[in-house]
Formats: sequence, C-alpha cells, structure tokens
Amino acid sequence: MDLYLYEGMIELNKLPIYILKRYLLLLIGLSVMAFGVALSIKASLGTSPISSVPYAVSLFTPLTVGTATIIMHVVFIIIQILILGKKYHPIQLMQLPVAVFFGYLTDFGVWAVREITYDTYWQQWLLCLVGILLVAAGVSLEVKAGVVVLAGEGVVLAICKVLPVKFGYMKVGFDVTLVAIACILSVVFAGELQGVREGTVAAAFLVGLIAKRLGKLLSYWKLEGEQ
Repeated sequence: MDLYLYEGMIELNKLPIYILKRYLLLLIGLSVMAFGVALSIKASLGTSPISSVPYAVSLFTPLTVGTATIIMHVVFIIIQILILGKKYHPIQLMQLPVAVFFGYLTDFGVWAVREITYDTYWQQWLLCLVGILLVAAGVSLEVKAGVVVLAGEGVVLAICKVLPVKFGYMKVGFDVTLVAIACILSVVFAGELQGVREGTVAAAFLVGLIAKRLGKLLSYWKLEGEQ
C-alpha cells in the first residue's frame, strides 16, 4: 500500500454509483477479513497482529473482541487527527463506520465458527492458515476498493506523512508494537500469555505476502476510473 492511496481517497460527492460499487467491494473485503480473524481466534494459535490487542483486552474485560476492535480503531482515528492536524482529511472519518461494521462482523464471525472443533495440532494449523488466507484476501479487496483504509493502516500512513519512513517498515514496526502491547496486557491482567503464539508470527509474515500476490491478480480486474 502506497501513500497515494491515502492522498487520493475518492470523494463521496463524485460519481455516486461508482462510489457505492467501491464501498460494496470494501464491505465484502471487511466481511472476508472478519471471518479470517474469527478462524484465527478459533484455531487458538495466536491472532493476527492487528487483532492481538482487542483479543487480549477481551480476556480480562466484559468487552467482546469486536467491541474492543471498535474502541481501538476509535483511538487510532484520534491519533491520526493529532498527528495530521489541519492536514487530516474529513473523508477519513469514514474509518469510524467501517470500524463499527468490521467490529460487529468479527463478533458475528466468532459466533458463526463456534461449532468448529479440532482434535490435533495440524487441524489447528489448518484453521489458522485458512484464517490467514481470508485476512489476506480481505486486505486485497480493501486496497482494491480504494475508498478508505482501516484505522490501523490509517495511523501508519499518517506517520509516514510526517516522518521519512517507508510504509512497509513502519507497518512492521506498528505490528510489532501491537503484539508487544498484547503480550503485556495478557500477562499483567490475564495472568498468562494468550493470543500471541506461532500463528501470530505466521500471520505477520504471510498476510502481507499473500495480499501482495492477490493484489497482482486483482490488478487485472479494472474498476471504473482505474488507469
């Protein structure tokens, strides 16, 4: 994902039908991503970095993973506003309803996969890998839609706008920070390390790689207005 995606977000007052189609694609991507997160949680091998903090918070509070996700994204939006100040584009406030949609979908996904069972370690890995694939596919569709990014990516892009750091490096640092926070929260408040395991490491490496590959495939599908 490049900075042009953040700079060139499509205005809502232009081409209404065109916008609706892109937002529909975004919602599909978020739905796929939410079920990927749910499967990762079900596998019990560690969640993806972006979901690690909400999952850790859900362990010692009455909040669900989805509700904690929404709250975290609200914090991310506030951080973006503080970083960018007057340069913050109001269109990015669309991250809020997107976060709410994604949060509730995540809770629905967790409920929907509750009956899935496994007996062996390799079955856990199968669930984990399917979850990683779905998260990557969701990310690819989100990027393809090109209308608004999730608040987590928004924070990284905002930082890259004020610091001379490439998005890829900043994203890695951001993910590592989230995982570290999740580890601290789970150990301090839940009494043991939970939600961060080998599956978290696999997600950190594989989601980006798979999303990049899928992005290349999606590049052959030209949406209205694309060059």
